[in-house]
Amino acid sequence: MSRSRENTAVLRNLPSVAVVLEALADLRTVNQAILTALVRREVAAWRKTLLEGGETRSREDLTAGIQHRVRIQLEGRPQPLINATGIVLHTGFGRAPLHDQQLARVSARMSGYTNLEFDLNSGSRGNRLDHVAFLLNTLTGAEAAVVVNNNAAAVLLTLNALAEGREVIVSRGQEVEIGGSFRIPDIVEKSGAIIREVGTTNRTHLKDYEDAVGKNTGGLLWVHTSNYRVQGFTHAVALNDLAELGRRKRLPLIADLGSGALQDLTTLGLPSEPTVSSVIKQGADVVTFSGDKLLGGPQAGLIVGKRRWIRKITRDPIYRAVRCDKWTLALLWDALVHTEDNLTHRLLSSESEVLQRRAEKILEQIRPEIIARWSITVRKTTVEAGSGSLPTHQLPSAALAFQQENTALEDLAGRLRSGSPPVVGFIHRGTFFLDLKAVLPEQDARLIQALNALDA
Repeated sequence: MSRSRENTAVLRNLPSVAVVLEALADLRTVNQAILTALVRREVAAWRKTLLEGGETRSREDLTAGIQHRVRIQLEGRPQPLINATGIVLHTGFGRAPLHDQQLARVSARMSGYTNLEFDLNSGSRGNRLDHVAFLLNTLTGAEAAVVVNNNAAAVLLTLNALAEGREVIVSRGQEVEIGGSFRIPDIVEKSGAIIREVGTTNRTHLKDYEDAVGKNTGGLLWVHTSNYRVQGFTHAVALNDLAELGRRKRLPLIADLGSGALQDLTTLGLPSEPTVSSVIKQGADVVTFSGDKLLGGPQAGLIVGKRRWIRKITRDPIYRAVRCDKWTLALLWDALVHTEDNLTHRLLSSESEVLQRRAEKILEQIRPEIIARWSITVRKTTVEAGSGSLPTHQLPSAALAFQQENTALEDLAGRLRSGSPPVVGFIHRGTFFLDLKAVLPEQDARLIQALNALDA
C-alpha cells in the first residue's frame, strides 16, 4: 500500500472542521473566527498525532475529544482559582483579590453608559478624575490627584513631566528593582530625565544631595524600599530633611511609595508601613503608589501631591497614553469608599488560630482513604504578603500538608491545577502545601470537593 493510502486510512475517522463546528452549534455567541481557528488547531493536532502512530480512535471519540478541548480553551481564559500558595498579593493571580460584593456594586454602576467625563450638574464635559480625586485628596491630605494604569507608569509620567532633560537626584541605596525586572534607573532613563546617583548602597547623607544640586537639577527622588531592606551599618536621609532641601533649592521632591498604604496597618495587626498621608505631611511634593497592593484595589498607579505639580503632570502628553479606563476608576472608587470591606486587609490580618481551625474542619471532611494515601496533616506556617509588600515580615498561617515522593506530589499538584476550579498550592522540601492564608472562607467547600475527587 502506498504512503498516501496509508495516511488516508489512518485519518479516515478524523472529523472535518465543518463537522466539529456543527457539533458546537450551541456556541453561537462566540466569535466564529476564533471558534473556527480553535477547531482547526485541534483537528491539526490530532492529524499530527495519528500520522505519528498515535492510538486510533472512532470518529465519535475524536469529535467529542476535539469539542472538549475547544470548550476548555474558551472557558479557561481567564477563570477563577483557589489560591492556596499563602501569598495574598500574588502577581501571577492579579495581586489584590476582588470579592463578589465589590464586583456586584461596580457592575451595577457601570451597566450601559456612565458619566465618566460628563458633569451631570452643568450638562457639560467633565473630567474622568473627578470621581476619585476628591477621595484621594481626602484620604491622603494632598491637594490634587492623578490615576494611571500602574505605578511604573506613574513614576515615568511624573519624571517626564517634571524633569525631562534634567537631572534627578536619587540615593544609590534606593535604586530598587520593581517586579518584572523594571528598575528605577531604567524608568528614569526612559522618562527622559537624567539619573544622578548619590551616596553608597548602605549610607547616604544630606550633604550628598546638597553637593549634587546644580543648574541642571530637575528634582529629588526618594524611593521607599518596599520590596527589600538594607540593615546594619546604614544611614538614610530623613524625608522631611530632603523636603526642606527641595524647598530651599525650589526643586520638587518626588516620593515613590510603591505598595502605598493609605491607613495605619498596625491597627490590623500588621507591621508598620509609611502611609501616603504621612509622606505628604513630611513635605513630599508628589507621591506615587500602587492601587493593587496594600490599598487592595485594581491595578493602577496613583499620583497625589501639590496642585502646581499635579497640573503639570496632567498636561504631559504621556498622561493620555497611560490614563485609566472607566472600569479601573469605578473599582478604585469602590475600594476607596468601602475601606471596611477590604478583602486584602481581611486576608493579610487573618489570625493563624482561625486558619488552623478552618484547616482542621477541612481535614475532617476529606475521605479517610485520601488522608491515608497522602498522609495529610495540618501545619502552622508562615507566608509573605507578596508583590514586594511587607518584605521583612512573615505572616502566620496554617496549611494542609501532603507527604509522598516528589514525583507523586508533582502529579498531585498538576491534577489540582487542572480541576474546576483550579487549586494552586506549592511543593517545599518534599511536602505539598495548600496554605489557607489566601483561600477565601467561601471557597472551603470547593477545596474539600476537589480533594475528595482525587483517587485514593
